[in-house]
Amino acid sequence: MLLATQLERVFILKDNGQEIRLNDPEPKWKVESVMNFYANMYPILTTAKVSAPQIKDDAIEYKFESVMGTKG
Repeated sequence: MLLATQLERVFILKDNGQEIRLNDPEPKWKVESVMNFYANMYPILTTAKVSAPQIKDDAIEYKFESVMGTKG
């Protein structure tokens, strides 16, 4: 018998060379809504992009990547 379970979402923010692991505030929210939620605490998220999700350790990881300082 197969059992389907929903994977937990985890959000990773790289700030000052450190990876900050952010919990999912609301599983029903879109990824962009989560990024806007955390932008109050981490202003760098206002200009960040979301990378493609990766499954790792029974969780779906989304990485918030800053586009500040890139040219072009």
